[in-house]
Amino acid sequence: MTKISPTPVVLTIAGSDSGGGAGIQADLKTFAALGVHGTSAITTVTAQDTTGVSAVHEIPPETVRLQIDAVVRDMGVMFAKTGMLSSSPIISEVSKAIAEYGLKAVVDPVMVAKSGAPLLRKEAVASLKEQLIPLAHVLTPNVEEASALTKMEISSIEDVLRAGDLLLDMGARHVVIKGGHLPGEPVDTLFSRGSPPVFYMGERIPSKTTHGTGCTFSAAIASYLALGNSVADAVGMAKRFVRNAILYGLEVGKGVGPVNPISNLEVDAEKFRVVASVTDALCLLESSEYAPLLSPECQINLAMSLPLRYALGVESVCGIPGRISNAGGRLKPASSPAFGGSRHVASAILSAMRYDPEMRSAMNIRYSEEMLGVLKELGYSHSSYDRTKEPPEVKASEGASVPWGIQEAIKAHGGIPDVIYHTGDWGKEPMMLIFGRDAVEVATKAIRIARRLSQPLSAGTPSG
Repeated sequence: MTKISPTPVVLTIAGSDSGGGAGIQADLKTFAALGVHGTSAITTVTAQDTTGVSAVHEIPPETVRLQIDAVVRDMGVMFAKTGMLSSSPIISEVSKAIAEYGLKAVVDPVMVAKSGAPLLRKEAVASLKEQLIPLAHVLTPNVEEASALTKMEISSIEDVLRAGDLLLDMGARHVVIKGGHLPGEPVDTLFSRGSPPVFYMGERIPSKTTHGTGCTFSAAIASYLALGNSVADAVGMAKRFVRNAILYGLEVGKGVGPVNPISNLEVDAEKFRVVASVTDALCLLESSEYAPLLSPECQINLAMSLPLRYALGVESVCGIPGRISNAGGRLKPASSPAFGGSRHVASAILSAMRYDPEMRSAMNIRYSEEMLGVLKELGYSHSSYDRTKEPPEVKASEGASVPWGIQEAIKAHGGIPDVIYHTGDWGKEPMMLIFGRDAVEVATKAIRIARRLSQPLSAGTPSG
């Protein structure tokens, strides 16, 4: 019988953030998102929100120690991370516990909150350097923290390299200096005893949701280590994890919003739902004897986007690579649904979602005047745009035609209709786009249109 590996248990020893953006709240969300069981020893209770910290209450050091003892003795914890340890007595108690239990600790030397509020007493810096850093398996200071610990100014990558060596000399086994506060593109640097530095390149993300980045980063490293990864791999994966947490951060509060550590789970879940909808829609289309009547010369594509908050471009839209063709009187997809599997239909969907985020799916079909009569009989609203009136600057810009056309049709209609069409231009086939909330709704509309198209139009029904 196959033996199931136990779920790794990781301990966070940190402060509580009442705003839920940093501290143990961010740590526990990160642990859950990465598949480890999170436990906690609370060192301080803060009253804070997105605008700042208004109060700090320290938990008695002996109570902090009792929390650690309870968890480690019962659950066999091997990996831990530390965050806000505001006083020398708390640092001393935590350091003793790490040493006695042999915990591999990721030490985030939290000194100042995102709002600028101090989270570490000045007299406790010496305790941090003398007692805790020598026990650190991985130390994760930002530039300001590294500067405070080394007492040197850090304004360049050369300064980072010198500071990293000094921090290793303090006893940490590995050091990651986060370079987000330096000018230029952010570069995180990993220092390890006996090895050359490793550089992790990044990108600046324009965002007001960065509260909790440091906590999330260190918690992710601890999680990836507990899952069996090397330090170098854990740091790289944690950096990518934090990037997504910032990218899909939560715009709550009046100040700096929190990162979203569970965004990876949310995006994966939404991707599953989108693929399921597109797959079900394909089954409907393939089983319809009438659907091939809709196929244009350029073939059909059916696509559906992730929800607007996760839709960053055409790669966030699931379509059919190679499109859907009429093969022997039935529609057949060239391949399975895939994100990035459509460009033109995906672009139309993303343009429409700017007006109505719920309209996340579309499918292109052939245009005909007879089709307009069918739409009217079925009660489907429609709007159009004239490609011959496309501005020169739009024509000259790659990929700008579809968004321009969709915008024109929506403005003319006063909202998103069931169908948007154009009658073509030089070298451009006339086309219709069916819109809906999901792919199944779009496919259902398409089959209704195709079935009615197969029958003679009612007497007196105009074809245009």
